[in-house]
Amino acid sequence: MQFSAGSAIRFGWETFKKRPWFFVGATVVILIAYGVIGGATSGIDAAIGATPEDPSLVGGLLNLVLSTFVGMGVTAFYLAAHDNPETVDLSTLWHPRPFWKFLGASILVGLAIAIGFVLLIIPGIIATLFFMFTTFVVIDKDLGPIQAMKESARIGRGYRWPLLGLLLLLALIAFAGLLAFFVGLLVAMPVTGLAFAHAYRVLSSEGAARPAVDARLGA
Repeated sequence: MQFSAGSAIRFGWETFKKRPWFFVGATVVILIAYGVIGGATSGIDAAIGATPEDPSLVGGLLNLVLSTFVGMGVTAFYLAAHDNPETVDLSTLWHPRPFWKFLGASILVGLAIAIGFVLLIIPGIIATLFFMFTTFVVIDKDLGPIQAMKESARIGRGYRWPLLGLLLLLALIAFAGLLAFFVGLLVAMPVTGLAFAHAYRVLSSEGAARPAVDARLGA
């Protein structure tokens, strides 16, 4: 199957329409989970005299750990929803393994992208395109952080421009969801999540055709 940004967005929308209320409900659960984490972190900071401008180490660590668990669940959920949209259920959001691999990969990718943007904008964009699928690889294939980053770079090889287009389209959809306030996000989040999972599945499949290397984006 040939990958394109448009095909990924169409897949996300068509899959969402199969079970719209289920995906909206799952999104509400995810948002509540992040809200609870933020509330717990703020409560701990307030209890020990920290402030949002100067958060505590304890609160920061708690936020990191709990957000990692939620991120793992969200990643596993969208992979399962992509593969089995008719049967996936909310229990998929609980996916606590492999915690340390996922945390390490998230930190390394975040550092790589941050360093890229500090150096210049273009290196940050290139790092994003190279490593955008890293956490999906960790959940899907149980690889370590470095191996997952290499695999992310491999599966996106030759598709840097379409992937850049996909990220821009996903950002526009998310922005449109924000303009429509909370209700818009309930649609934008699952559509973009499913589209991203589709891009990963298509590009990581053994039968994905590889176009010529795009040297301009370091493919």
